[in-house]
Amino acid sequence: MALRTCTVSFAGPSGVRHSVEVTAESIYEAAALGVSALKSDGWADAIAPGTELEIQGREPATCHRLTGAADSSLVRWRCGQPDETLKKRRLKQLLA
Repeated sequence: MALRTCTVSFAGPSGVRHSVEVTAESIYEAAALGVSALKSDGWADAIAPGTELEIQGREPATCHRLTGAADSSLVRWRCGQPDETLKKRRLKQLLA
């Protein structure tokens, strides 16, 4: 897949919407990179399990919503190829 710039965002319990831009090959990679970046940011609310993430891709513009993507459940898909296994392992590390 081609790399795309995406905005990953969520609404925290305080009512503030937090977002970050990432470059990723898939929705799931964008979610993992975004969660990782937002967790390390001192301004963002904590991301609880079950929090809905919004991933907005650019060119072409797309919008996707994932619930529960803030935890390791997002990397439970089945892997068929070795490169998919490596990607899955990398995403798990980002969410740890």
